[in-house]
Amino acid sequence: MHNLALLEESYKKFMKEVANWAPESIIDVNLELLHEFDLLHFHGKPPHEPSLTRYFQVVESSEKITLVNDDFVVWIVPERTEDTALTYTLVSINDHDQPHLELVFVTSGVYNTSRLVLRVLEKFLYEIQENEEMLKRIRKED
Repeated sequence: MHNLALLEESYKKFMKEVANWAPESIIDVNLELLHEFDLLHFHGKPPHEPSLTRYFQVVESSEKITLVNDDFVVWIVPERTEDTALTYTLVSINDHDQPHLELVFVTSGVYNTSRLVLRVLEKFLYEIQENEEMLKRIRKED
């Protein structure tokens, strides 16, 4: 079982200054990103690794949805600013001692659908997992 109190503490810390914690600033989901991820085709190819988004413990609250597995912690946070609905998605590597924030992306307008948020999340999870595996191989070679 995951330490939900620790995850909640990490979430609050990250959201308090999300722009400062995000390693590459906040990524805006737009047409260019969807094209880069090859998500513009209605009959798209199956995802690289469907198991990435299958095996998560889901914790829902009125504020957010938290997805947790042995590798990742993901917080999906809907917000409303003036007339605009936004969804922030924070993706962390689950270090068990302390989650390590890897990236934050935001969807709004026509891009703010649950299906699209999950498809973009899956692409980012795949990229992070690939990078982590490459880093492990490099460390072994040293």
